[in-house]
Amino acid sequence: MTEDWRRDRIGSALRGTNPTVLRRLDAGFAVLGDVQFLPGYAVLLADDPGAQRLTDLPRPRRAAFLADLDRLGEAVERVCGRLDPAFRRVNLEIVGNTDPFLHAHIWPRYAWEPAEHVARPVWLYPRERWSDPATALGPRHDVLRAALTAELDRPAQQGD
Repeated sequence: MTEDWRRDRIGSALRGTNPTVLRRLDAGFAVLGDVQFLPGYAVLLADDPGAQRLTDLPRPRRAAFLADLDRLGEAVERVCGRLDPAFRRVNLEIVGNTDPFLHAHIWPRYAWEPAEHVARPVWLYPRERWSDPATALGPRHDVLRAALTAELDRPAQQGD
């Protein structure tokens, strides 16, 4: 029986069996979101499965996690800006109300979003958007995956 990596996202990332992982970073894993109704949606998973909130990490690991969040957010911003001229910005969120492990969401936002959602939190999108097979992560996102991975691999430039 194959592992259901969704039940243990961090453990499966640590074992190298989480298919959403883009890259291991200093304090976590950059992963593509399970849904891509906003193309480029990514998540930063802490690499400590016992951490439920940012304050569960020692201060140096907190700083590393937040630096990883900055790095992943910038990669999403650069890639989505190149791939879609309607890209506007990224929203970075650490909410933790549903999943009991430390993670952060990186949501690209676009000018083509419906007017009733463009200025509101992503979480207010209709429930069916979250389970629509047409936007589920899959092979059609390989170009996005490759572009984000390449951007994460790009050396940081001073003043970038």
